[in-house]
Amino acid sequence: MRDATVTPSSASEARSRNIMLTALIIVSAFNYVDRTILSILQIPIKVELGLSDGQLGALTGLAFALFYATLSLPIARLADRYSRRWIIVISLVVWSAMTALCGLATGFMSLLFFRIGVAIGEAGSVPASVSLIADRYPAEKRATAMSTWGLALPIGLMIGYMSIGWLSETLGWRLAFAAVGLVGVILGPIIFWMIREPQRLRRQTAPDASAPPQLPLAQAVGALWANKAFRYTVAGGMLHGFTQYSMMTWNAPFFTRSHGLTLGEVSLLMALLSGAAGAVGIYGGGWLSDRLAARDGRGRLWLKAGSVAAVVPFAAVQYLVPSMIVSIVAATFCAALMIAYYGPILASTQSVVDPSTRAFSNAVLLLTFNLFGLGMGPWVTGLISDALTPAFGDQALRYALSIVLLPSGLGALTFLYAARFFDRKPVAAAPKGVDHA
Repeated sequence: MRDATVTPSSASEARSRNIMLTALIIVSAFNYVDRTILSILQIPIKVELGLSDGQLGALTGLAFALFYATLSLPIARLADRYSRRWIIVISLVVWSAMTALCGLATGFMSLLFFRIGVAIGEAGSVPASVSLIADRYPAEKRATAMSTWGLALPIGLMIGYMSIGWLSETLGWRLAFAAVGLVGVILGPIIFWMIREPQRLRRQTAPDASAPPQLPLAQAVGALWANKAFRYTVAGGMLHGFTQYSMMTWNAPFFTRSHGLTLGEVSLLMALLSGAAGAVGIYGGGWLSDRLAARDGRGRLWLKAGSVAAVVPFAAVQYLVPSMIVSIVAATFCAALMIAYYGPILASTQSVVDPSTRAFSNAVLLLTFNLFGLGMGPWVTGLISDALTPAFGDQALRYALSIVLLPSGLGALTFLYAARFFDRKPVAAAPKGVDHA
């Protein structure tokens, strides 16, 4: 199967593509800043508003994910047909404004309402961004491009942890929300100028065949379900996402409760782990997976399985050893390994679906990943922590986090199984004017 496209060759086109990717990195970084802000501010918010771990888990997980994941589907359908640039900019402004309003929360319900607003805004940016990148980069470079864009995750987390910790200690948690949200609103017009809408790719089964601009919804859903390569890859990501989001959400409170770090100290630690180690993992995973795929089409799946499986033993050491130094060293490896699959999973799923459903297929990936991972992981971890608190006190969280490592092990096995449905043929550079899916 092939995608017919015109490969940008001129310096101006290359520059335009780089500017677009930079803009998408900025947008995605603010996505993670606004999504992460509640995780680092859990400590003062819990004290002032009197929330339980279960309620905090719901705010950072289930309540957010329900709206974020489900709304990504209809917005992705719009992105497959209408201007992705407008969708991205509107999403940025909406979620930034709602982040600023979180500073007005007076209790669980009001904070829940504003967080739902953040989720609604963020639902539109990722599917549209992935679709834009897939249309501008050939298949053999797609994982590297996706991973470069994915650097927004460690960048956003690093900026978020460092700035939010400082803002909270300087201005208080309420003004920290307002400051972060205001910056995102101001960025909207700048991002609009930086992105150019490219021509959409069309899949061809013969030299003169052409696909419709968008498959009907029922046909698109049926095609994705029948696609075993896509289905099992998504399942593996969903399982690992449960563990990943649990760790990302609860790592800061863990180091505070189990090792006595202050808000400023834990903010710096999380920034270094997410920024430095996370950047190495996310970019290195994409770079290595492209080279593995150049030898065997299943290489990206092997990379995902290996990195996800390695998270389990390192995380067990992080949460169970009494030494803070050993725990931090293990956490450094975890920070790199747990997101090394990011670029490869986006590239591998985009390579096995019809280009007319690229944004929609990514929304399906996000739906399952976020409902089970982001939605259930932090919430279930919080509930387990609450249940163990009578017996273990402040140490309950370390045992709750140890329990939720199991899904990552299952995710690694699922990625290995998914590799059976990928073509063994190496992903080679496409001839000029043709993009191999």
